[in-house]
Amino acid sequence: MEAITEGVNKMNIAETLKKNRIQVSNTKKPLFFYVNLAKRYMQQYAEVELSALGMAIATVVSVAEILKNNGFAIERKIKTSTVEIKDERVRPIQKAKIEITLGKTENFDELMAKSAQEREAADAEAQS
Repeated sequence: MEAITEGVNKMNIAETLKKNRIQVSNTKKPLFFYVNLAKRYMQQYAEVELSALGMAIATVVSVAEILKNNGFAIERKIKTSTVEIKDERVRPIQKAKIEITLGKTENFDELMAKSAQEREAADAEAQS
């Protein structure tokens, strides 16, 4: 039994150390902050995991759909679960959790280069 407990503890530690995970909040940052951050993570890691709890789930789904609809990402995996969180009074509360794993599309690099060129052109036009 101790071996199982130890294995579960190690798994939780490994899961929190993922470098390509973005934990999304629906109050801290605007939607397109997460869209652009996910693009940068995909440039580095080829895959990104978007994670959220409770009310932030809608934000994660929106980010994933924007990336998919614009041709930057393909859906690899969707995982839903319920986690127990303690509130201010240390009472356990059940919260919904979602994890969406997205991978780069074949033309991801071309789309990123095109959007960088468009951004540069807009910057040059704004300066003149």
